[in-house]
Amino acid sequence: MSRVVSLRRALVVAVAAGAALTGGQLPARAAATAVPSAPPAAVPSAPPGAVPSAVPSAPAAMPSAPAAAPGMAALLPASARYTSAVAGPGEGWDFAGIPVVGRMYSAKTKRYFCTASVVSSPGRDLVLTAAHCLLGADARQLAFVPQNTAAKPQPHGKFPVRRIWIDPRYRKQGVNRAAALDVAFVEVGPRADGRRVEDVVGGNRLVTGSGFAHRAVRLIGHPARSGRPRACDNRTTRFTSTDPKIPGSFLRIDCTGFLGGTSGGPFLARYDARTRTGDVVGVIGGWKTGGDLADTSYSSSFGADVRKLYARAASAAR
Repeated sequence: MSRVVSLRRALVVAVAAGAALTGGQLPARAAATAVPSAPPAAVPSAPPGAVPSAVPSAPAAMPSAPAAAPGMAALLPASARYTSAVAGPGEGWDFAGIPVVGRMYSAKTKRYFCTASVVSSPGRDLVLTAAHCLLGADARQLAFVPQNTAAKPQPHGKFPVRRIWIDPRYRKQGVNRAAALDVAFVEVGPRADGRRVEDVVGGNRLVTGSGFAHRAVRLIGHPARSGRPRACDNRTTRFTSTDPKIPGSFLRIDCTGFLGGTSGGPFLARYDARTRTGDVVGVIGGWKTGGDLADTSYSSSFGADVRKLYARAASAAR
């Protein structure tokens, strides 16, 4: 048994709304954690040479973040550079999070699970995560909580889930055979004061057809056992599975400490520290639902299938 899987089994109490998953086994990184005291109030691969397609974004202005760690700094645009205590490429660090990234919450289990992020859309109400996080989940029991931490569980409110879009082939074939389709879009309703999620926290731009190799990506996830999210900067490469039971090619990134709960966390290219948004080119998932080692993560490739799924969700959610 791998180190990560054994840790995750010790961490997991429930996933989503207690949904049954392939083989009766919880997906690798969909670990859940208990809600802090006083729960918040209700409220497959792109073809070579494909031209990247981006969804325009008009994120809300966010306070500027500090400037980038040595090593990765040379690869990041000036607006994305940090001066935090990060040793270099591939070394993760815990931080206070960013508004566009948060966690899913289950009212049924009263637990947080998986990572998700806001993606810009016409309706300003779409969230992106990994499909394996939401298989069999009851949308009526779920919500998205941006920038959740132990210190500030609900800094931007809670946005109830209305509908979930997962490729039908993923539901039918399962987390291994359809690992290349491990992506889900989620329509969320407004928070208690009537404001839509993208109006509150901004949104990342969805980019498809950009391939597997990106020189500088910021990876963000919410480990289940940590009171704060985790970030890491590194390059991505192409990984092609040799396991016939898990076919396909995936984005791969080496980043330390991405344990259970980080599933669905965004791969952000061209991250801008001023707006604290970027181009989302992947989410933790895909091969072995994100990987079987804490220091290496994977994503399904964002190609035509992801673009079509987004189009369906965005059109229906207007």
